Amino acid sequence: MARPNQARLSLQALRHNMEVVRQLAPRSKVMAVVKANAYGHGALAVAQTLAPLVDALAVACIEEAQVLRDGGIEAPILLLEGAFEETELAAAAARDFWVTIDNERQLQWLERARLPRPLCCWLKIDTGMRRLGVDPAQAALFYQRLTASANARDDIVLSTHFASADDLDSDQTSAQLEQFEASCADLPGPRSAANSAGVLAWPASHYDWVRPGYMLYGNSPMISDHPAARTLRPVMTLVSAVISLRDVAVGETVGYGATWTASRPSRIATVCIGYGDGYPRLAPAGTPVLVNGRRAPLAGRVSMDMITVDVTELPGTSIGDEVILWGDGLPVAEVARHAGTIGYELTTRMPARTPRVVADS
Repeated sequence: MARPNQARLSLQALRHNMEVVRQLAPRSKVMAVVKANAYGHGALAVAQTLAPLVDALAVACIEEAQVLRDGGIEAPILLLEGAFEETELAAAAARDFWVTIDNERQLQWLERARLPRPLCCWLKIDTGMRRLGVDPAQAALFYQRLTASANARDDIVLSTHFASADDLDSDQTSAQLEQFEASCADLPGPRSAANSAGVLAWPASHYDWVRPGYMLYGNSPMISDHPAARTLRPVMTLVSAVISLRDVAVGETVGYGATWTASRPSRIATVCIGYGDGYPRLAPAGTPVLVNGRRAPLAGRVSMDMITVDVTELPGTSIGDEVILWGDGLPVAEVARHAGTIGYELTTRMPARTPRVVADS
């Protein structure tokens, strides 16, 4: 019998979240971001579901794009970080990948390349993220060079990326939008700025293309509660099961390092999941899980293959009972806060050891 841990995926929830994007940005084209193995959910399964519903897909690099093409995905695919080597441009042209241009070297590669067909290029402008993108003062020159190149299609997209759109109390997003507008004022063509937080909370950023990622998987990128995010449904539910039960007397300890001590006669359930399965090692005692739909706190340290849970308040708990670590009924963001991280990291770090199982179609 297989270990009971698995990441259950709801394709119905994925399609629902996509519909939320369409409702929030009805006049924009949608580019679904499926980088990092679709945020840990399984890139091919996610892309197969989303491709008929979106206008394009986006990944970080050409290796991720090739996995999708090899799996039969025919939709346009943008390389968000562009080419890392000059030879990648020919491969992109051969397989109809779109490319980001964000620096002088990438532009020079494009200008001198010998390609079988011109590429759709996204010109990235750095409006405040200070990570990738051309200086706003150079945007017009880069645009002119792209339009002059036979290797660039006419439909050049102007794009930028937000640094603080998840924080509605920050004025950085408004400043970035002003900078983007100024940089693009005299340049024709479609524009793109909105990531998931932009889609949810900054309507002025929707422009011609939106690029939702994290929200498609049912998770809110916002720092504080936002009404639009409440409609999202988690795509991944990480589940396992109770594999052992024992009574622990007052004063006895549980787990590595004896960091948890029973302050009352306690009932401890051992659950078959650990950091080797993608559950965060830094989740402290008190982090909630759901046992048969009811909350119970971790007791002791997370180990490689197991966790221990205090089920004293859950009489009737039995070996084989289902345990939800995050997902349906327990947001991944809540678990992440206990572990001192963000939900993005928890899902993208989900290892192959934990099987992805489609729970509905």
